[in-house]
Order: sequence, then structure tokens, then C-alpha cells
Amino acid sequence: MSEITAAMVKELREKTGAGMMDCKKALAETNGDMEAAIDWLRAKGIAKADKKSGRTAAEGLIGVSSQGTKAVVVEVNSETDFVARNDAFQDLVRGIAKVAVSTNGSVEAVAAATYPASGKSVSDTIKDAIATIGENMNLRRSVALSVEDGVVATYIHNAVSDGLGKLGVLVALKSTGDKEALNAVGRQVAMHIAATAPLAIRPEEVDAAVAERERNVFIEQSRASGKPDNIIEKMVEGRMRKFFEEVALLSQAFVINPDLTVAAAIKEAEKAVGAPIEVAGMARLLLGEGVEKEETDFAAEVAAAVKG
Repeated sequence: MSEITAAMVKELREKTGAGMMDCKKALAETNGDMEAAIDWLRAKGIAKADKKSGRTAAEGLIGVSSQGTKAVVVEVNSETDFVARNDAFQDLVRGIAKVAVSTNGSVEAVAAATYPASGKSVSDTIKDAIATIGENMNLRRSVALSVEDGVVATYIHNAVSDGLGKLGVLVALKSTGDKEALNAVGRQVAMHIAATAPLAIRPEEVDAAVAERERNVFIEQSRASGKPDNIIEKMVEGRMRKFFEEVALLSQAFVINPDLTVAAAIKEAEKAVGAPIEVAGMARLLLGEGVEKEETDFAAEVAAAVKG
């Protein structure tokens, strides 16, 4: 058997875009024959899958899953909404969410976890699905929340199937009270979060850099009024208080009852739950958020094709 060198593995990776271990295995299976190794990777669908990995995947689904006092929300992307409506893709996302509950919730941990249906890692299972479905996919984000005593409520907005949709929310509530009533409260708060996208649970938890940027904008706006510095300072402080009210969950007007803040609504709910309630965490994943989609000019593409 020919010796498989690092240079050979590197060359095969450059030619196919396949992973290092896949390239090493392909060369071993083909006795170091480069062209045969390329064909081996193509036959396995590995080269095909990795070549597609450069294409933008901004569609897909958000999936949620819970077990006991822990829940996860994951984002699995595809290139088109057509694939997101595919039963096989939906089963894949649902399965990944279930696997994620047994991990710490990080993308790395979920990707490395074993996917029961395939016996392979989640990462390799996605790669197999890419080869089968013919479209780039990736596990983009994953968040897990848990509490020692309480619930982690889940919510999917406009669900396309059980536990699947385009926007998913988790809310962790700590309480020793009735869990069924607590979960009902959590679901309402999760619906609120879906609608308002708060930046933090409490005003003091808003990212300092975000708050500083807002403050600088308010200072410049206030200076344009021509008022004295002491008045400007008061104007800025007033605007910052309003800013924190609008972006911090507990100080926001509750969408289900705008006469109350979220904090006040939760306080009222403690009567039904039978114990104090603390919001311990939240997560909100909107499909494709922050992904720069490739903009294509179809007319220009056709014109270029006609010109040859």
C-alpha cells in the first residue's frame, strides 16, 4: 500500500473541498491514487457536499425541544425555502433539536453529538443530507437554557410543524410554584419576546457598548437644540431612561396587556403560580438573522449566458 503523505491529503482537499479525514480515508481506500480518490469522494457524495458549502444558506428552520427543566432552540439553514418545506429536512431539524437537549447547547457540542437515526455525528448527518437533497445546509446557531427548579417555556411563532418554524423563543423561569401555571406564564412571556425582541432582561444588563452608542447619538441630537449643557444632560438622561424601558424585557409594556410592564404582569402571575417568579434567561432566534444573502440579478445572468 502506498504511503499517504500530508501533501497528498492537502492536494486532495484543495481539489475537492472535502474534509481532512475524508481525504485521508479516500486515499487509503484507493491506495493513494489521486483521481480514484476524487471519484471515491464523489461516489460518497462528500465532494459534492463540500463544494456546495460556499453557497449562502439563509433559509431553513428554527427548531425547539425540551426535556424536564431544560430546553434548546436551534437554527439549521438551507439555501431555499422549498427545501425547508421538505419532510426530510423538517425531520432532520427536529432530530437535531432533540439531540441538542443532551448537550451544553453550543454549536460545537451539538455538531459533535451522535444523531441516533444515522449513528453518525450531527455534522456528518447534515453532510449526508446535503449530498442527498443537493443543497447547502448548516447548523448555524444553538442555545440551551435550564433551571434547577422552574420551567423553560418554548414558543415557535407561525409554526410550520410541531416544534418548527421561522422564529423560536426560550424563557427560563425560576420558581417553586405550580409548574403548569408557570409554563403558561412562560409561554406568554415568550410570545412577548417574539414580538418585541428585547436586548436584555433588565436595563442594567443591556450591552454597555450598545448603550454608549445610543447615548452618543442622543448627545449629538440634543446639542442641535442649542440648549445649555446642564439642560442637554437632563435631556440625554431622560432619553436613555426611555431607551432602557423600550429594550429591556422587564420594563417593556406587556404586549398581552399594555397597561402593565412585563415585570408587573409576572408579579401578578405569582398569585396563580403560588410562589415568586424570576426570569433567569431568554433566547430568541429569528431565521437568517444577520446572514448576508447573495443578491443576484437574474436578467443580467440571462444576458451574460446569451452572450456566451
